[in-house]
Amino acid sequence: MTASAPRTHVARAAAALAAGMGVGRFVYTPILPLMHSQAGLSAGTGANLATANYVGYLVGALAGTLAPALVRSRAVLRGSLLLLTATLAAMPLTHSPALWGALRLLAGAASALVFVVAVASLLHHLREHPAHLPGWAFGGVGAGIALSGLLVLALRSVADWRASWWAAAALAGVLTAASWNLRPEDAPAAPVAGARPGVRTHRWFGALFVSYFLEGVGYIVAGTFLVAAIGQGSPGWVGSGAWVLVGLAAVPSSALWARLGHRWSRPGLLVTALTIQAVGIALPAVTGSTAAALGSAVLFGATFLGISTLALATGAQLRFPRSVALLTAGYSVGQILGPLVVAPLLRHGYHQALLLSALVILAAAVAAAVLRIGFPHHMGGEHTVSVPRQQPAALDRSAPRS
Repeated sequence: MTASAPRTHVARAAAALAAGMGVGRFVYTPILPLMHSQAGLSAGTGANLATANYVGYLVGALAGTLAPALVRSRAVLRGSLLLLTATLAAMPLTHSPALWGALRLLAGAASALVFVVAVASLLHHLREHPAHLPGWAFGGVGAGIALSGLLVLALRSVADWRASWWAAAALAGVLTAASWNLRPEDAPAAPVAGARPGVRTHRWFGALFVSYFLEGVGYIVAGTFLVAAIGQGSPGWVGSGAWVLVGLAAVPSSALWARLGHRWSRPGLLVTALTIQAVGIALPAVTGSTAAALGSAVLFGATFLGISTLALATGAQLRFPRSVALLTAGYSVGQILGPLVVAPLLRHGYHQALLLSALVILAAAVAAAVLRIGFPHHMGGEHTVSVPRQQPAALDRSAPRS
């Protein structure tokens, strides 16, 4: 890459992640209260639509695991971005919960494919560069959340829920154009002849997988219902404003946690980030003050992307085959279970659901603490989000197992 090429690559990946995750997945969170009040959507149906999206996300993640060639395809990236934009634009065209569920299912699958293509591209093309560069690309998710949240906040007083979906589709279209020429990872190279087998890392990867799965269960409850929960006891602008704060706090968070990963162990940082996130999610359930709501938003935004960055980087550091797709699949299974687990609690509001979410995330922190025991810090560079030279494709099916 030329001197400017890494920054261009980061910008394109950030735009793809902003479209696929920040808008495509998370714009549902600030629009959900509007659909409750204006479209007659019940709390249970809202949870079901969230689950449909997460089921689609699992389908996309499994597709990336079972067919690694998809992750190296520019056509798959572009097609997924276009499909995602179309599903956003189609949401206001119906009042059928079944059709809404189908659209959110398709959006989830497209989001997952965008995510695994973009992340695998970052791990491959920027593996020799400082970790803060891919960290800023992850910040695109936060930028997408903030921009879509601002759109919904601006439209809530002058238009109905339909306009918010159409505005989100327009924003996703702009971000799709900005990411159109993102270069996926290259085809895998042949294994190095006579390469020595690496350290067996299954037990560390197992602890990482459990921790990241539990994070998927816990964080998605806040990621789906935080705005609605805050809106129950605060002025109307606070919920949407808090979601904008989530996005703004998320923009620098991955780069910051990646820099910290250069100085301290990633498993230890995972424990710290998960604990901070649990506190942030519990705050609105403990006190209904506006300050607590805004503080919760900042703590949640500052950690949920950082946790993903640390977990995926740790998987790459362990050199576990197809770690990105496997961790993403486990995470997405957790996201499916999250709304289902808390659904019986939603009849009493969202506070009990947030408390349960915080407890699950504390359990994820315990699993991350187990990961620290005997962790092979010598594997991989601590200064980069790296993959081994003889295995340039993080999702390469042909690479030798550790």
